[in-house]
Amino acid sequence: MMNKYKIDYQSPIGIIEITGTEKVITSVLFADREKVEYGFYEDFPEVMKMCYQQFEAYFAGNLQSFRFPYEVKGTAFQKDVWTALTTIPFAQTASYLDIAKAIDNHKAIRAVGSANSKNQISIAVPCHRIIGSNGKLTGYAGGLWRKKWLLEHEARIAAANK
Repeated sequence: MMNKYKIDYQSPIGIIEITGTEKVITSVLFADREKVEYGFYEDFPEVMKMCYQQFEAYFAGNLQSFRFPYEVKGTAFQKDVWTALTTIPFAQTASYLDIAKAIDNHKAIRAVGSANSKNQISIAVPCHRIIGSNGKLTGYAGGLWRKKWLLEHEARIAAANK
């Protein structure tokens, strides 16, 4: 059995708890607490340090695509949805219908929404880039205010890099 590790990353929009093993990240989720509980240690596995550093770079505006290895648990359908989410370009958005089409299941709009809400790799698997077909913000497990902040953050970075 592999050891589990946790690191808290203090982002501008709250604490992000990163969980992983020696080889892969298993979750990146907003923590519902004010104080860091899990510190960063130099003897942590490289994958944990890599993930933490990539989040530092993302929030500093220096990273647009995450490259740390992760492993998620879910159904084949959920995994298809999460893979499709990673194809949404930085600072752009897509709808649930767009994702349903991307996985060749045009009628699965609600199921796509359900899978999206179960994403365990927040921000790196960019479920925050999903909006309603009408262009409005829709649910986000981390809270709509965080979703709005993330989309505005990415838009600022993209505009600055033009």
